[in-house]
Amino acid sequence: MEALLNSFVELLVAATDLLWAVGSVVLPWLPLVAWIAYWMFAVNWVRLRETLARGGWIGLLLLGTLAVIVWGSIAPPASGSYDLYGLTISNYVGKTVFVTGLICLMLLAGAAQLSGFCSAWCDFSDETVEDEHHQHGHDSAHAHAAAH
Repeated sequence: MEALLNSFVELLVAATDLLWAVGSVVLPWLPLVAWIAYWMFAVNWVRLRETLARGGWIGLLLLGTLAVIVWGSIAPPASGSYDLYGLTISNYVGKTVFVTGLICLMLLAGAAQLSGFCSAWCDFSDETVEDEHHQHGHDSAHAHAAAH
């Protein structure tokens, strides 16, 4: 009986060590996974695509530029430059690469949603129909008031 109890304790210790090892590998990537999951499952890309096409891309570009400037000012690298794949690049260029990568991941997540990849987990079709119905009634009320 004592051997069974010792084996069970060793199993618990090994499981804890395994969870600790997996957690130490996964935890640094968790913000990136959350970023991709947000843009893939929480954003209605049909509406956002229309907004970006009507000039919203300028706002996205300005927000990205602002993020580079603020992030580069607040958190410069300790050595003063980044070493990316053998290239030594300055602080602001490195931040531009990182922010551009985040924006590209955002757009790729949107493309995946628009392709129907995650239609089983997120469905925005009811919201779009409801908004169009509300806007139609709202616009016709203004047109009717303007006619009087």
